[in-house]
Amino acid sequence: MKMFGKPLIVPVLFVLVLISQSHAAPASSAPSFQVDARSAVLIDALTGRIVFEQNPDEKIPPASLIKIMTLYVIYDAIDSAHFKPTDLVTISKRAWKFGGSQMFLEVGMQVPLGDIIKGIAIISGNDACVAAAEEIAGVEGPLVEKINQKAAQLGLTSSSFKNCHGLPVDGQVTTARDMALLSYHYLKDHPHALEMHRIKEMTFNNITQQNRNKLLWRDRSVDGLKTGWIKESGYHLIATAHRGNDRFIAVVMGAKRPHIREDEALKLLNYGFRNFKTIEVVAAGKPIVMVPVWKGAEKEVPAGAVEASYITIPQGQAGAVQLEKEIPAGIDAPIAKNQKIGSVRVMLDGKPYTTVSLVALAAVNQAGFLKRFFHILVLSFTSAPYGGVIVIVLIALGVFFGFVRSASGSKRKRENTLG
Repeated sequence: MKMFGKPLIVPVLFVLVLISQSHAAPASSAPSFQVDARSAVLIDALTGRIVFEQNPDEKIPPASLIKIMTLYVIYDAIDSAHFKPTDLVTISKRAWKFGGSQMFLEVGMQVPLGDIIKGIAIISGNDACVAAAEEIAGVEGPLVEKINQKAAQLGLTSSSFKNCHGLPVDGQVTTARDMALLSYHYLKDHPHALEMHRIKEMTFNNITQQNRNKLLWRDRSVDGLKTGWIKESGYHLIATAHRGNDRFIAVVMGAKRPHIREDEALKLLNYGFRNFKTIEVVAAGKPIVMVPVWKGAEKEVPAGAVEASYITIPQGQAGAVQLEKEIPAGIDAPIAKNQKIGSVRVMLDGKPYTTVSLVALAAVNQAGFLKRFFHILVLSFTSAPYGGVIVIVLIALGVFFGFVRSASGSKRKRENTLG
């Protein structure tokens, strides 16, 4: 039998959430400023909540921003243990002769995959992208297929990728919204990637080149992420910064000059940090509620979330956060660790924000025979589906026997009277 707990009110007043918006929706009241670019998005890197957007769905060639997708697929391959950063990549003639921004690889070189990753992340090497594609997928085409599969998996519905480096090709487009969503998932799945993106310069083959993200020099809180430019689309920048417990990602696409994309990205980041706050409402691995256990070696099992849950709220406005628990009145053993046993709905000012699944934070084995037998007896009288039936039957039997006894007494009384 399932019961619903009373709302657990967090005894802290937080800022009023964006009214009537969904978990990934932008702020309801747009700021008065504009971004000097074709499109722009500001997203909370912990919650995935967009708090500013300007022409977010305009389709624009991605230029080198596509290299975030390339790096994503490379890191996925490393995480799956198919490749290691120490693997040596043999440089082909095709990779060597590739134009545009270069790492200055040479034909026949054997370069560790980790250095190739650096060449993509730090100096945006097109030759490094082709070399990585040939290492991961044999040739560039299959890697591009993996990139588009990943894009579909992440929900990048307005993007179409034709290569792994970003040089112009018909039909290759993306949007600021898709780039914001991509960057959010990229940092969530591969946070260690920032170790590369924050490096200011790289020396390879006796050539030193600087990171093209000049915000790394302008603001100490900025530690990524990627620039891009081709004539067809203008100057792009995805910039991320971390201040205190908050992180935001700014996407600026189609600026007219490099310094404009930097100015506008920094303006967006400052706007995010000054006007919004990221709050942890459910901690990872910490008990939220104790759930009674039937037929188990333990009386209760702690229930909590596998991952922390965050919300994004505007600063300076009072608002209440509530956690509405939906948990069973009891759960039968055995219980496996991380077995789902309920959920918590996060509410802000009475409006649903998100739902967090609750799991068993510990395993519970079955109890011995006598305890299980006792619990079965108790449940048979108290729990559905049998408990209610048994109680009703007992009441009915009591009423019936009471009626029979009363009728028998009345009959004997009449017989005695007649006698």
